[in-house]
Amino acid sequence: MQKPTLPKGTRDFGPVQMAKRNFILDTIKATFRLFGYEQLETPAMENLSTLTGKYGDEGDQLLFKILNSGDFLKKVTPQDIQEGAASTLSKVAEKGLRYDLTVPFARYVVMNRHELTFPFKRFQIQPVWRADRPQKGRYREFYQCDADVIGTDSLLCEAEIILMIRRVFEKLGIQDYSIKLNNRKVLTGIAEVIGEAGKEGPLCVAIDKLDKIGREKVEEELLERGFGSVAIQKLAPLFESNAESISEVLNFLEDFLQASEIGLQGIKELQEMLQLLNNLGTDQEHLVLDFLLARGLSYYTGAIFEVKAHGVQIGSVSGGGRYDDLTGVFGMPNMSGVGFSFGVDRIYDVMEELGLFPDQTLTGSQILLAHFDRKAYGYALGVLSKFRTQGIRAEVYPDLTKMKKQLDYASKKGIPFVAICGDDEIKNETIAFKNLKTGEQESMKVEDAINRLI
Repeated sequence: MQKPTLPKGTRDFGPVQMAKRNFILDTIKATFRLFGYEQLETPAMENLSTLTGKYGDEGDQLLFKILNSGDFLKKVTPQDIQEGAASTLSKVAEKGLRYDLTVPFARYVVMNRHELTFPFKRFQIQPVWRADRPQKGRYREFYQCDADVIGTDSLLCEAEIILMIRRVFEKLGIQDYSIKLNNRKVLTGIAEVIGEAGKEGPLCVAIDKLDKIGREKVEEELLERGFGSVAIQKLAPLFESNAESISEVLNFLEDFLQASEIGLQGIKELQEMLQLLNNLGTDQEHLVLDFLLARGLSYYTGAIFEVKAHGVQIGSVSGGGRYDDLTGVFGMPNMSGVGFSFGVDRIYDVMEELGLFPDQTLTGSQILLAHFDRKAYGYALGVLSKFRTQGIRAEVYPDLTKMKKQLDYASKKGIPFVAICGDDEIKNETIAFKNLKTGEQESMKVEDAINRLI
């Protein structure tokens, strides 16, 4: 007999886990819709020509490729094998599982540009697949939860992303967290000021490790990456800055970047976004201006966000930023946009570790109809319909069996109430309403039980 197993890097979600996940997802969806975002879904598979070349060489290696159906191997010739894997692959695999939601979104926008109204605001919550090595917190199949606005460079979009993050965390009960902000133009300006213009990529790959390896190791890595000792010395004010509040950081940056036009433009964009938040009637709570934040440096061109929950050893739970040319690779250049994503799996872990899930996240039955015999079973079916008509999640035990077994069933499933039906209940047109948590039981009309549960 075969023992059932799961592919490595995949998971089942049981009813309890799904109830908690849906609590998170429903909160996020409601927030997206409140801010005018519309839901979009794209196929699990895309043409390989759509996916390859969009994630770098490493990303291409992590694509799950789908073999063509039928006798595809007959199409492979000895010449194909001699020419190498690429030629062979084109004959046996033309499609792949999506690696993320961003590239399919860009493809969708280009294909439907004449039907869309811009700025186009979409959200998308679907699984993605990566042929990565499974380990703790890293899976081959996992969900992404993206929201993007495309077709505008207004900084109002960035301000509203901050509002959406704050609203979702408030609704989920996550109170201790920080939203780190930066701007790619600030990072570009830093590279200019230290005399290494155009090298902000390797610069920020190194300084992004400051918290993990310390300043001395970061400076060693910069030397290895070809930065001069004079340039590294000019970074000292960044490492030694004591500026904490947003206003203090902005003042520090204005002084440090005074010789960089693009760096000052980044500061101006940050200031405008903060002013928009003020106009929207909100404060700067949870906001941290981190001029060394370098999230997705090669991808983003403007604002950068990264959100971390405090009190748990879990990485960022949300992040994103502004990009100038999402659709250019598909022949539709200069389409600016801004997007971000919630890490649903990490948010789940945060809430589980901090005990933040409310009891009502369980969305199973509210009441079980139990019965003593066939006559009571028939009566219970009629009562069941009355409960469901009023939108109460109810079920009847399907078999004729001992009452103890029925009560055990309700207890194990976490059903809080049982309506017991017997001869007296049939005669008086009532039910025996039992609270499994307290053990209290009372006779009442069905209508009274309905009012108790609504």
